[in-house]
This record gives sequence, C-alpha cells and structure tokens, in this order.
Amino acid sequence: MNDSTGYAVFFFAPALEALGDAIKPYLQDGPAGPHVPCREVDTAGAFIEMTLEGRTADGREVALELMVPGNMVRMIVSARSDEEFGFYKRDKPAIAPVIPAPPVEPAAAGTPSHDAKPGA
Repeated sequence: MNDSTGYAVFFFAPALEALGDAIKPYLQDGPAGPHVPCREVDTAGAFIEMTLEGRTADGREVALELMVPGNMVRMIVSARSDEEFGFYKRDKPAIAPVIPAPPVEPAAAGTPSHDAKPGA
C-alpha cells in the first residue's frame, strides 16, 4: 500500500475470479499479491465493508464503499506508519531497564534465617 494509514484487503483467488472485471479497478499489485487498499474496514456482518478514496473524472475526491461477502476475504492487513511494530533495534528501550538488586550477604552462623521454623 502506498498510504501511510489504512488497510490492505487480500482476496482468495477464486473470489477474484468470481468478482471478475468488477473488482479490477480497485485492485493494486504488491509484493504480497493483488489487494484493495482502503481507508476503513468494517467486518461486522456477512459482508466486509471497505471505504476507499477515489476521484471522479473531473478530479473531485469521493469516498467509495465496496462490500464483498466475508468468505471471499483471505486477509486484512493494517498499514499504519505512526505506530512501531516488528523486530528491529529501537533508539530507546521498549520497557524500563532492569536494575539489579543489591547483593545479599549470607546469614552468619547462629543467626536465625528466614527458612527456620519458629520454636525449632
């Protein structure tokens, strides 16, 4: 996807064949295969509802809603550049550093230890 935020919706091969020419204007090729880039995805219900950004012939921006049966969708990938994700070296640690506890000296002979039973 070229957008910095949004989703990539991937379809099963038979679904692309069944949708035919109707889905082709919305598909983009990528390293993971053809997908539909969209701004929003709603997966509640039998249909997957995708909100896409488009342009009319005269250049006006429009929001398109594309709905397909849920069983046609193979995978939905969130693509957000504002969040860190993955395995790589970060500039700062993700969690606070562990501070070692001070050393504990062994108990001297004749000094009761915490393991000793009372009255023993």
